[in-house]
Amino acid sequence: MQSFTIDIPDAQIEDLTQRLRNTRLPEGIFQPDDEDGTSLPLVQELARIWRNDFDWRAVEALLNELPHFTTNIGGLDIHFIHKKGVGSNSRPLLLTHGWPGSFLEFVSIIPLLTDPGAHGGNPDDAFDVVIPSLPGYGFSSAPQEQGFGARRTADIWNTLMHRLGYPRYLAQGGDIGAGVSSWLGAKYPESVVGMHLNYIPGSFRPPLGNDYAAVSLEEQAFLDRAAKFAAEEGAYSLLQSTKPQTLAYALSDSPIGLLAWMTEKFASWSDSGGDLTKVISAETLLTNVSIYWFGNTIASSLRMYKENRLQPFAYPEVTSISVPMCFAQFPKELPTPPRSWVERSFNVRRWTEMPKGGHFAALEQPELLAADIRASFRGLGSEIFSRPQG
Repeated sequence: MQSFTIDIPDAQIEDLTQRLRNTRLPEGIFQPDDEDGTSLPLVQELARIWRNDFDWRAVEALLNELPHFTTNIGGLDIHFIHKKGVGSNSRPLLLTHGWPGSFLEFVSIIPLLTDPGAHGGNPDDAFDVVIPSLPGYGFSSAPQEQGFGARRTADIWNTLMHRLGYPRYLAQGGDIGAGVSSWLGAKYPESVVGMHLNYIPGSFRPPLGNDYAAVSLEEQAFLDRAAKFAAEEGAYSLLQSTKPQTLAYALSDSPIGLLAWMTEKFASWSDSGGDLTKVISAETLLTNVSIYWFGNTIASSLRMYKENRLQPFAYPEVTSISVPMCFAQFPKELPTPPRSWVERSFNVRRWTEMPKGGHFAALEQPELLAADIRASFRGLGSEIFSRPQG
């Protein structure tokens, strides 16, 4: 374990500034809204802020107030935040982000989980939080070989938690983080005490066939929604999971291209009512894109989609997961299987319909997500996590 400080060289910051000054926007027919993709007014405004007002050094200083570390696991330098909770009942909680997010997704939720007593909660609900950057994301090194999808990342995360002195722990995630957390529950039930998800892995399909009930109306409605989403919104996923390398050339060379590609998903998948920066600030959006830009990690982050397509979280590889799972259903989330399907493979103990929020729950509604995590794991004493299962 080594302490880690974010320190982007001046030359990289100046290079980004110069590229932003030399931006060439496309011409032709442009819809004022997001019907054809990221709206031109939104890109122009974010580009202006990035070029003229965004202060990376100030952001960097704030991020460095958190306890960052790196450790080498399986030949990869894994970056993570490790913040101990307040009080004697603090339980270990592993939080995993997704794409196009980063560890930044969880920064606002850290104090709500580590010190709930200082934020209107019960001090007994505190957690030790561990927030790693996925392999090839943020400040974790990029894999140099194939096979590093959510399934293999789960192996790395389990090693990380044991290395930190947590033989048993809790896991939480959305997007790709939900896939990693689900694989942890499937592969390491002796270590994972419980899971909390705010997304069901997109590849998940339960056992089907003559041994199971016919598809219900609710389940068919989900399949219809998923098909509609794939037809209207799924081009990004198809491209990233089949030919990620070609796209990576463009996004690795153009900061505005990277900004537009990633911002489209934040705008489309959040519960923003058409005004993205009301729920996710411009500074947060630009910080997240800057992390990808300075780390030159867009290629390795896209690659995760192909790896997950080749090793999907689905039947028959995944049958019955015994680890208790709690689910937070945010209303603007991407198509989510009904509980009846999820229960065929997951040990669902709690299913909460959230009042507002979308795909980026930790960014959009950190208080609501933190409250549901705390409620889901309430009653679990710290002594459970220091002894072998059973």
